[in-house]
Amino acid sequence: MAITDLRNSAQQKWVALSNAFESRQSFLAFIRTDDTQLDKHGHPGKGSSWSNEDLDPTPPEKRTWRWWNYCTFYFSVSFGNWTLGSTMIGIGLNWWQAIIVIFLSQFISSVAMLFNSRCASVYHIGYPIVARSVFGMWGSYYFVAARAALAIIWYSVQLYQGASLMGNALQAVFGHNYTDIPNHIPESVGITSAGMLAFFLFWCVHFPFCAFRPYQLRKFFWFKAIIMIPATWGLFIFCMANTKGHLGPLHSLNSTSSARSIWGWFFVYAINSGMGNTATLITNQPDLARWSRTKSGAMYTNLIVNPLAITLSASLGILSTAAINNSWGLQLWNQWDLLTAIMDRYWSAGTRTAVFLCAVCWMVSILGTNIAANMIPFGADSSMLFPRYITIPRGQFIVEFLGFAICPWKILKSADTFTTFLSGYGLFMASVVAIMVCDYWLLTRGNVFIGHCYDGSRNNRHYYYTWGWNLQALIAYLVGIALPFPGFVGSLGANVSASATDLGHLGWMLSFTTSFFVYWALCIVWPTQNQKIIKEMELGWEQMEGETLYAEDGTLIQQTGREVIVAEDTKKYYATEEVKTFEE
Repeated sequence: MAITDLRNSAQQKWVALSNAFESRQSFLAFIRTDDTQLDKHGHPGKGSSWSNEDLDPTPPEKRTWRWWNYCTFYFSVSFGNWTLGSTMIGIGLNWWQAIIVIFLSQFISSVAMLFNSRCASVYHIGYPIVARSVFGMWGSYYFVAARAALAIIWYSVQLYQGASLMGNALQAVFGHNYTDIPNHIPESVGITSAGMLAFFLFWCVHFPFCAFRPYQLRKFFWFKAIIMIPATWGLFIFCMANTKGHLGPLHSLNSTSSARSIWGWFFVYAINSGMGNTATLITNQPDLARWSRTKSGAMYTNLIVNPLAITLSASLGILSTAAINNSWGLQLWNQWDLLTAIMDRYWSAGTRTAVFLCAVCWMVSILGTNIAANMIPFGADSSMLFPRYITIPRGQFIVEFLGFAICPWKILKSADTFTTFLSGYGLFMASVVAIMVCDYWLLTRGNVFIGHCYDGSRNNRHYYYTWGWNLQALIAYLVGIALPFPGFVGSLGANVSASATDLGHLGWMLSFTTSFFVYWALCIVWPTQNQKIIKEMELGWEQMEGETLYAEDGTLIQQTGREVIVAEDTKKYYATEEVKTFEE
């Protein structure tokens, strides 16, 4: 029966696609998304669109992720952090200091993920809708568009890194027939013909995943988690066995600079560097937690799994590459260069088979990370920026083509400062996360008026704020990024003071803490209109949570099955009372 339904659905879509090119009107009708009930009743009498099926709250049957699904997801994403340890070694830590710093930084990140996932877990809304409720109906466009733009670039960079592993797999299978492919691309471009082939093939691997929404990818992340265990441990065991566990200078490294200042600015800088590894995932929590079947399924799992998985995989990376570098006289820190070195040294059928399997497993790891950290967020963001024409799958197909179009090999070859800028992404998003967490946990008592998140007019008494912008949130955001910003500019090559450099090293933590307390203090003395309404209604903790909600015009909306539908046309008591209270 399921196969028949799938065949009929595919046939209908093919007929619709064929008819779409008959005229301009047919094409526009084909790409236009259907109006949802929240859109129809969220801003009656207005032609603009503020929702589609992916911006509506996730209906019950699509909340397919249980706590164990999040365990496997976080493990699959976290257990591939082979190179994080090299980052810590590179800034001056020895091996045991690096392991401690990695664990602490990832624990702090996991705490931030826990708090940022609660709103989506309860109300089943993604980052764009959470942003509307916090930053305003129009102010949210900036915070959503900024994340979308960076997701495009990071998606492309991850494609390029995965292509290196695809190159390992091709070399293992075809040998010199791959490595000796004539190069017809100028050296200035930054990629060879063989590299372009590997990039194109890895790009093609992403393509089918663009059609799926997150709730349909549970089994993929199960698969990713399973295959990463033998790949990571196998590579570690080979490195230890081949070198007899001799780590070389790294084992006894005691850098004077790091030892002297490990508990001062340098220690905090190291923690912040480690947090940069998960800054994107912290921000993206609502896009993942919205599919949770329970309120806590997405929260506490990452608190346990994420720090342990990242610390373990990074430790294995430190020890493995240190041993190989010491024994073979190389300077390798990433897994694709290590696999190439192994094939150069041991060119045999058995070695090539093992390298091929290992490279494929690592490719799946990067594929999953790219999907979770970049593809899904861009799909969600673009569906809010253009809700009339773009859904999550369509947005994912768009970023797939944009990822190829921006030519990441040119970025990585000729723009070191640009990649440094990308690494500072967490600096700007930390303030966003801080304001969202503060607003939900402290100021609105966990109450979100979902029906009012789909009306951008002045009639929206909850989230229109001031000309569509939450000025208190905007001020807190600017203050939060202002303190570490000079140091961040200094990392791009500008001359700044030592104090500015130290503040820049605090990065994510300084931005988060500053924005959190500034926003809280501002709203205590100058509360938003939404916060005033919640206080006057005397709402308790998460009192607005439920399977029914009320649109802007008072229509009762029911979240049931696989849809969000109209239950009845009525007005909830608070919908009329809050207006009376506010007017008085």
